[in-house]
Parts: sequence; structure tokens; C-alpha cells
Amino acid sequence: MHHGPLIAILVAGLGLAFVFGALAQRFRISPLVGYLVAGVAVGPFTPGFVADQNLANELAEIGVILLMFGVGLHFSLKDLLSVKAIAVPGAIVQIGVATLLGMGLGLLMGWTWVSGLVFGLALSVASTVVLLRALQERRLVQSEKGKIAVGWLIVEDLAMVLALVMIPAVADALNGSRPGVPTPLSGQFDLGLWGVLGFTLMKVVAFMAFMLVVGRRVIPWVLHWVAHTGSRELFRLAVLAVALGVAFIAATLFGVSFALGAFFAGMILSESPLSQRAAEESLPLRDAFAVLFFVSVGMLFDPGILLRAPGPLLATLAIILIGKSVAAWLIVRAFGRSNGVALTISASLAQIGEFSFILAGLGVSLAILPPQGRDLILAGAILSILLNPVLFALVDRFAAEPIPAKAKPSTAADTSTAAETVPEARPDLDIVPTELEDHMVVVGYGRVGALLGAGLLARGEKVLVIEEQGGPVEAAKRDGAELLLGNAADPAVLAAAGLSRARRLFVAIPQSFEAGQVCEQARRDNPALPIVARAHSDAEVAHLTKCGATLTIMGEAEIARAMLALCVAPEPPPATEPQPAA
Repeated sequence: MHHGPLIAILVAGLGLAFVFGALAQRFRISPLVGYLVAGVAVGPFTPGFVADQNLANELAEIGVILLMFGVGLHFSLKDLLSVKAIAVPGAIVQIGVATLLGMGLGLLMGWTWVSGLVFGLALSVASTVVLLRALQERRLVQSEKGKIAVGWLIVEDLAMVLALVMIPAVADALNGSRPGVPTPLSGQFDLGLWGVLGFTLMKVVAFMAFMLVVGRRVIPWVLHWVAHTGSRELFRLAVLAVALGVAFIAATLFGVSFALGAFFAGMILSESPLSQRAAEESLPLRDAFAVLFFVSVGMLFDPGILLRAPGPLLATLAIILIGKSVAAWLIVRAFGRSNGVALTISASLAQIGEFSFILAGLGVSLAILPPQGRDLILAGAILSILLNPVLFALVDRFAAEPIPAKAKPSTAADTSTAAETVPEARPDLDIVPTELEDHMVVVGYGRVGALLGAGLLARGEKVLVIEEQGGPVEAAKRDGAELLLGNAADPAVLAAAGLSRARRLFVAIPQSFEAGQVCEQARRDNPALPIVARAHSDAEVAHLTKCGATLTIMGEAEIARAMLALCVAPEPPPATEPQPAA
């Protein structure tokens, strides 16, 4: 059997994406850049193997559906409402400014106003992947500036979801019928631009009502029923079927985009207690197709744009890096926030990514954005993502807020000891080192970590929990443990846990690779520290032991030992009737 173009594009796309993504990671660049470069390598504008573009577009469509499903799953109305006073008006104004700048550049290049509108919208929205990674690396997600940036991003995402619905309606109204393309119902009745927009909004409202009335009941019920079957495979399949099925229903029955359908499916599911598990189960396939989406986008990029249109490219980059940043800085300052907060928000938004690619592809497919616009967007995305760490480095250098000094102990000896054992707090980095001594450190507060932490606290132990996820964080707070927000594999976070003064470290996270990193760093920081780790297989036990764990516990082995202990224990004597007293 000979291989077909599907296998070829999967092997070439994923293989090269891994190679270039690993190189990007090695140079501390977002892997997204590596995925785009992989697409350029297999695209028609570079020599060598050329992948099937039609198949790539089909795979990319699945990637868009799963990406939007993930956006919906992680949509947090609570996070948005906590910073709505600045994030909502700020994001709307910044989107407006960037869109107007993009339209102006488009008109200067001789494009229509609609082309300029799509171009400007694509330049106005930041990449979720790049922004969150930059905030996580600096432990800023839970800080004020981090919450504002995430809320700002949520508003941008919602605006782009609306744009994805409205742009096809505008294209239908302006272009009318095209050869080989069925005339839309709105076009058959000659509704005009505003009539088409109104008709589209009616379809969106109908779909939203359907999802709120039917989907809100059916989707959680189906997933809860599947969860009670105990089959992880069926649950994973159910999550994917919901994402793809709702997207397909949205497009075929209501005439709205796949993206909107998938977003609503994720948003409805996010209200369910199973949302975290759904996100975990769909993540591997979502990541794989997201990579293929970025590869397919890279295939469309013509590197010749760098030589053919250096002026428009520099102007595009200036809008992304300077225009958006200055607008965001002015807006944040106008709301009375500090210069450090304003600069952090500006640097966070000074790049573009996945939504920009979706808008560019949609605009070209509808013949309302010239291919040059797509090339400028892709080049601007690659360059802005490459330059984003530089902007953050400048912010870290010039906008660092003064670090408050700690209260000094009464004696010189105490001062010396405190300086050696407790590092200074860094509020600007959203990490405050613990002052606990002779304490227990628990990494991860999921099912295992929460039981362990609660047991230690019940025994009167001092417990420090390292966690970065929402639900476990709240559970640790309720139980009364001291909390350190962040990824324990981050050396700075682990250093703040006071391992040199700790009595024992428990690594309760299920990810063996990350757990091994924690064990290695902890062993370097305190060679005598007892480290207890969690494993799921003999291979993981060997790996964690090699990384420095003192004792590694495998759940399956402990269950078996407990069952064997019940078998060898003497059976209790049968109950007998009490004998009457003599």
C-alpha cells in the first residue's frame, strides 16, 4: 500500500513542527514560531517537498474548531468581571485604534475599506498562547497586572468571535453571488449590507438561544452519563464529539461559523464540574491539530514579502509593536494605574497570533483581503512574537517597582539569620518567599495532594502548598495551608518554598516529567531533604528515584499491598450470643 497525501502531510507537518518547535524552545522563543517556520518549509514558496494545501486547510479547520473549543472551556466570566472597569473599555478602545491604523495603512496601499477593516482587526488581537506564557514565566498571572491583561484578552477574544460571524455577512452583501458558490438566503432577497448584518445577528441569536435552552441541558447530561460509565476512552470521545458536533450543527443548521459553534460548546461545558477533566482529555488532540493549524498557516506565507514590500511590512510591525502598545499604555494610565502596570499590559499586547491567522485566512477565502495582506499579517506575527520577549525584558528593566524592605529583627544575630534564610519578597514578580521553618511542602493539591495536605494539617503540621490551578488553589486556602502560586518546576518558585528549612517535600503531581524536574532542583537546594514522590508505573519509580526522590510511592502497588494485608490478617471470630450470667 502506498502512502497518500494525508499521511505525507501529517508526517512532514508534525515532524518538522517538532524539530523547529524544539529549536525555538531551545532559544527561548515561542514554539509557535517554529510551527510557522515548519509550514513555510513544506509550503509552495520554498524548494523541496510541498504538502497538499487542500488537505492542510481541512486539517486546519479542525484545528480552529478545537482551538475555539479550548477558548470557550477556559472562558472565565469571573476573571472578566473582576477587572471589567478597565478591561472592557480598554480592550474596545485599543481594538478600535489598531483597526483604524490598519485601515489607514490598507487605504494607503490602495485596498478597499473592507480589506482595511479585516486587516486592522487581525492586527488588533493578541495571541492567547504568547500572552499567557509571558505572564506565567514572570509569575504575573495572579497579580493585578496579570488579571487585567487576561481580562483584556477575554474581551478581545469575544470581539473576534463576533467578527468571525459578521465578516462573512459583509462579504456576502458586498460580493453577491459568486460562480460555484450558492447564493445566501439574504442575497436572494436583496437585503443590502444592513439587512444582511441584521439577518446574521438573528441567526446568531437563534443559535445562542438553542445552546442556552437545549445545549445547556443536553451537553452536561451526556458528559455526566459518560463519566459514570467509568470509561476514560468514551469520555474523551464524548468531549471531541461535542466540540465537533456542535460546530457542525452551528454551521449547517444556523449558518454561523464553526468557530462560534465550538466556542459556545466550550463555554457551555465550562459551567460543568467536569470542565477541568474535559479540558485535560481533549488537550492532546487539541494540541496536535493546533500545531497542524499553525503549519497550514505557515504554508500560506510567502517569504518574498520581506523583499517585495519592506515599507508596508515595517508599517505593519509598527502598528503591532508601537500603535497598540501606546494606545494600551495611555488607556491604562487614564484609569489611574501605575506606570509599571501600564507598561506590562502594553508589552503583553504587542504581538498577534492565532485569531489573526483565522481572520486572515477567512478574509482571503472570501476575496475581501488580498493575499499581500495575509503575508503582511503572517510576517508581522512572526516578527512580533520574536520581539515580544525583548519588550518584556525592557519592561522588567525600566519599570520594576521598588521592593519594600522587610522589618528587621531586634538583634544583629537574628538579622543575619533572617537574611540568609528568607529571601526578599518580590511583589513585582507575584512571588513571596515563605518564612515557615520545619514545615511540610506539598507540590500539587489535586486528589492526592488535597488528602495529604488535609491529613498533615489535622496533625498540626505547618504546610506549604505549591499550586497554580484555580480549583486546587481555592481548596488549599479553605484547608488553611500557606499557598505559593506558581509552577514548582520553576527554580524561582521552588526556591521561595524555603526547602533549606523544610522537614519534608511531597511531590503529589501526576506528571512524572515535571515531578522529576522538581526532585532534581530540590535535591540540589537541600541534599539532605527527604523527598516523597508519586508514580504510576515501575518506569516512573525508576525515573523519580534517579532524579533524587528518597521514596517513590506507586498507587497501584500500595492498593495491592493493602489487599494482601487483608488476606493474611486473622479473620475476626463470628459473633456469638451473650451467655447469661451464672
